[in-house]
Amino acid sequence: MKAGIHPKYHSPADIVCACGAKYTMGSTSERIDIEICAACHPFFTGKQKIVDSARRVEKFTDRSTAKTATVKTAKEKAADRAVRATTKAKKRADRDTSIKSSR
Repeated sequence: MKAGIHPKYHSPADIVCACGAKYTMGSTSERIDIEICAACHPFFTGKQKIVDSARRVEKFTDRSTAKTATVKTAKEKAADRAVRATTKAKKRADRDTSIKSSR
């Protein structure tokens, strides 16, 4: 390691949360102030609330439930393909432009 180019490492650095929890670990800063930690984070405390002003979460759940409700089995997909193929064949036969005898 080159001398004089690295920052000073503080072995007992204090990390202080806004809720009052204190953690000690090593860092290049002596004190680090944070707003949220594992002791007060809603995900870890079980008091999670979803604040959604644009209905993004609700829209996503609606889309995902709609997709799972419309999932078709392989037999249903094959039946749909067969129906499309027969209608396509009928349309082709109707617009046949070959010369037909008028007798």
